[in-house]
Amino acid sequence: MAMPISSSSVARIATKHFDGLVRSASRSCSIGKIHSDRRTRHPSIRADLITEPDAFEVGRFVGSYGFMNITSYSSFQSGGFSNANVFDEFSPGYSSEDMERLRVQDVGEGRVKIRLYEGRVIQGPLKGTRVIFKVYPGRRAGGVEADMMAANELGTHVFLQSDSEKLCPNLQFLLGGFETKMGEQWLACRNDGKYSAADYGKSVSEANSKDTAKGENFWNPFTKEQKMKRRRIFVIKLLNGAMNGLAYMHDHDRLHQSLGPSSVVLNTMVEKDASYLVPKLRDLSFSVDIGYSSLGAAQSTLSEGLWRRASAAGAFTPLEKRAYGIADDIYEAGLFFAYLAFIPFCEAGIIDSISLQRLFENTFQLDLQAVREYCLADDRLLEAVKFLDLGDGAGWELLQAMLNPDYRQRPIAEAVLNHRFMSLVNLL
Repeated sequence: MAMPISSSSVARIATKHFDGLVRSASRSCSIGKIHSDRRTRHPSIRADLITEPDAFEVGRFVGSYGFMNITSYSSFQSGGFSNANVFDEFSPGYSSEDMERLRVQDVGEGRVKIRLYEGRVIQGPLKGTRVIFKVYPGRRAGGVEADMMAANELGTHVFLQSDSEKLCPNLQFLLGGFETKMGEQWLACRNDGKYSAADYGKSVSEANSKDTAKGENFWNPFTKEQKMKRRRIFVIKLLNGAMNGLAYMHDHDRLHQSLGPSSVVLNTMVEKDASYLVPKLRDLSFSVDIGYSSLGAAQSTLSEGLWRRASAAGAFTPLEKRAYGIADDIYEAGLFFAYLAFIPFCEAGIIDSISLQRLFENTFQLDLQAVREYCLADDRLLEAVKFLDLGDGAGWELLQAMLNPDYRQRPIAEAVLNHRFMSLVNLL
């Protein structure tokens, strides 16, 4: 276990009080550019952030992760599960033009490695508040990309938090941060949960494997059904919270662009405590401003891939690009929904997120009726099918809409929240 770093130690390693990053964020977050009334209420970013290193105490190291760089785009290739013959057994029902609007991304590991630490505020009115530090490497280790990502995340948080009367409960809350002598950018977010949706999926699938090995599901089917009922409620609430956060971002002219199991924080993984579950979106470093004034401005390096995909899909005008960006987020949310629908309902090792995406996109080319028929033939995937079958197939219906190959036909986040599948949580 790493030893905590005292506040005096933090003060010694910090030579800048976040000024460079705050100035960069001020330029990028466009406060007042789109919503001019917010500029009046919040004339200074610094007024709302804790930027003094002495105000924080850094605790133990939690973990690290990296980002993937999109390097090229190519059309679909067959793939997915090992049974390649499955592809020939079904007719997807989409034209080649529809399928061409989607692109498979060739990715490579990026240089930006993020470190996470626990900590707390030790000065001021928020004294005692637990925080999670997200540490971006200095320019020497992470290049200029790291600084851009840190500034973009800071600017996005500040913009979304600019109206204190309408804060979204499903977005992680930024408290402040600082810059060290080595040029590292430390962002401090309120610690509202140490788990992610990815942690939940891994934990539950491993528990499924243990239950099967013990024979518990066979000897006590009633217990299993009660467990599945709690799981369905928990998963729907998890999806609902993530979509509520995404809807708030879209309503405020921001895309997420990095939505997945690891970017959704949970305050609990206990399924019987679903009524207390509050999912929160994090990882806003790739967020994109889709305000109309920003769409006509010079492109950020971080959004080049998005607008390249938009052009390939025939979206050229500001209105079309905005619609494409929102639909792109919805597609990512659809893949996240697929993850929640399968991973927690299967045993560990049966399927993972990459195999699932390949099954959907490559093997069956987003024909979810064909996916359902395939999964019905595999007993290991039966609980996932049952979950999506709820409400006379409401889950499949919603998933098909979110993953529609034509971006123009995908629902907005608000429509996803209002879909009948989401209301099933009250009927289970």
